[in-house]
Amino acid sequence: MGRGIEKAKIFQSEIDRSDFLDRVAKLCYKGNLIVYAWALLPSHFHLLLRTGRESLSRSMKQLLTGYVVNFNLRHKRHGHLFQNRYKSIICEEDPYLLELTRYIHLNPLRAGIVKNLGELRRYPWAGHAVVMGKRKADWQDIKTILAYFGKRRREAVQRYEEFLEEGVSQGRRPELVGGGLIRSMGGWSQVLSLRRKGDQVPSDQRILGSGEFVEELLLEAEKREKETLRLSRRVRGLDELMREIVKGERIEEGGLRSGGRGKEVIRVRRIFCQLAVRRMGYPGAEVARYLGVPLRTTLRSTITTNTFLG
Repeated sequence: MGRGIEKAKIFQSEIDRSDFLDRVAKLCYKGNLIVYAWALLPSHFHLLLRTGRESLSRSMKQLLTGYVVNFNLRHKRHGHLFQNRYKSIICEEDPYLLELTRYIHLNPLRAGIVKNLGELRRYPWAGHAVVMGKRKADWQDIKTILAYFGKRRREAVQRYEEFLEEGVSQGRRPELVGGGLIRSMGGWSQVLSLRRKGDQVPSDQRILGSGEFVEELLLEAEKREKETLRLSRRVRGLDELMREIVKGERIEEGGLRSGGRGKEVIRVRRIFCQLAVRRMGYPGAEVARYLGVPLRTTLRSTITTNTFLG
């Protein structure tokens, strides 16, 4: 979910909406995202998706940064367009896949943009029209959703629409967008920290699912953090840390210390920066000199707290 800053409109024309969807489509064609449901409203958007070859943060950065640059050029404006970071919720597939699809596709109706389901069926800026066969978007995965409603397409579409109609009377569903069982702020490290303290703090990333699902994710995050801590305690200097990481990641040391921009080099360099600065207490400037990269690169790498060695 992403909203305009100070409730500003992020879509002012059909060109804006088409540009946004074209960017989503490219990410899907590349295999970076799988999109099940979506809706574009004047001041915000909703996407229900599964990550693919790229991380969610990388895909969203590509989507939103490119969109904002073009939006500002088209409308002769400057500065931020979106309110803070996009909000993401990790969802357990059953039963939330269908519930969230319904919630998202009914957004234009709840917002009063369309008056009834008949108009929603033809509304071009939500994924419902694609499921109903009224709009073409081959990048949207409708087979997964319809498979829940039947093997024959016509029958499945009819049952899907009946399911959608049942949700009209339910109104807004705050438990689907703001009532996750465990909340995080800034990544998994903060999830674990807040959990230990017993704090409940509103934030950007949430988990929506059963207690067992939540616990499984937290145990996985805790395991990764312990692996990271063991590594940082085992080494005593940057040279030793470099040797450990180069050995574990099977990458050439020269690539990390020559300003290389390859995808794998950037990923491993980020791990090195996080361990050196956050775990071992080295100043960012010293780590930057050691790696032979600008200080801003080191700072940018250490801001990302949810990348772990594992």
